[in-house]
Order: sequence, then C-alpha cells, then structure tokens
Amino acid sequence: MANKTIKLTCTERTTFGKGAARQARREGGIPAVVYGHGEGPFHVILPGHEAFIALRHTNALMTLTWGSGEDRLVLAKDVQRDPIKPIIEHVDFVIVDRNEKVDVDIAIHLDGEAGPETVVSVPTSTVTVKAPVLDIPESITVSVEGAEAGTLIHAGDLELPEGVELVTDAEETIINVSEAISEEALEAELAEAEAEAGIEQDESDEEAAEAAEGGDDAEGEDEKSE
Repeated sequence: MANKTIKLTCTERTTFGKGAARQARREGGIPAVVYGHGEGPFHVILPGHEAFIALRHTNALMTLTWGSGEDRLVLAKDVQRDPIKPIIEHVDFVIVDRNEKVDVDIAIHLDGEAGPETVVSVPTSTVTVKAPVLDIPESITVSVEGAEAGTLIHAGDLELPEGVELVTDAEETIINVSEAISEEALEAELAEAEAEAGIEQDESDEEAAEAAEGGDDAEGEDEKSE
C-alpha cells in the first residue's frame, strides 16, 4: 500500500493571469500552487507530460523541486481539468510531512455479484479517511457477493487497512442492494406516471379556461356599466 513518491523538477512562476497560464500550457507546462504547514503559497510550473502521467492517480504524492534547491513533499489536493480536452489546467498541492496522517477521499470498488434479481447502487463513490501520508490506499474493496435485496452496507462496515481511520460518518450508506424492478412493473409505473401527468394537464387546462371565462364576464359587466 506504500505510495510511490514521484519527483518532478519545476520552474518558478513569475507571471500571472489567464493569459500567462494559457501561455504556460502552450509551452507544455501546467500552472500549480504549493502551500501548507505555514508555508507558501509557492507558484510553480510543472513539466506537463510527466505531471499529467503522475496525476492519473488520485492522491498523487510527489516531491517537487524548484528554484535554488527548494523541494517539498506534496499531495495533489485539487486537479482542475478541461471538461472536454485531455488537459490539466491547474493543480493545488498541499505540503505534507512523511510522518503525518492526512484526510483523503478514497474510491469504493465493488467485488462479486449480488443475489439474483437485485440491483446494487452506490450512493457515494468515495469515503473520507485519515491515512498515513506514505500509506494512502488507492481504493477500498467491498464484496457484494450473494448479497440479498435489502442489504445495506454503511461506512462503519468497511474493512480499512491498518493505520487508516474513518472520517466519513459511520452511519452513511455506502452500498444499497435492492430488488430489481421487472419489466412489467416498470411499464406499469411509467403508465401510471403518464396518466397522472395527463390528469394534471387537464386540470391545468380547466383552470385556465375558467380564468378566461371569468375575465370575459368581467369585461361584459364593464361594458354594461358604461
């Protein structure tokens, strides 16, 4: 489970603003900020290709070096990606100590198949834990093998690696196994929903018609009074 520390040599960032950030990306770099433990913020440019590969992993642990021998052990905290293009626009790093524990979000992975005619839903795909910096788990695997409808797995039920503590509320539902809806039942629900929508529309049309009639009557009365 020990995290591999990636070493990257950065350059200090001396120009700021959207234009400068775009220029840095055009030149193959990624703007980033480094802070924490009462230090920073330090503004740097990451080597784009190496950083892009390293940041494919969540909670990436790195040693960044810049300037006149400045280096810090850091944890990727916020990675801003382009919503369309495979581009990293900016990264926030938090300075960490190799002997401390940090709060991180860990992905939930399912293993096995639940019982027949069931549906497995995962209301939350991650849990927050406090883990040693050098031993952050990549994911937490939960077995649903043979689970029957009505099975609920809460955060407190998860088996965490040694030295890792749960931060998420222990009562929070992580996995819900429910009974699968048959095709006939689904069609019946859809038909009922459509019928209700039709009734509501009819009522709305009737109310609109009544309002219009009321308006016409009022106009007629005004004309008589004149």
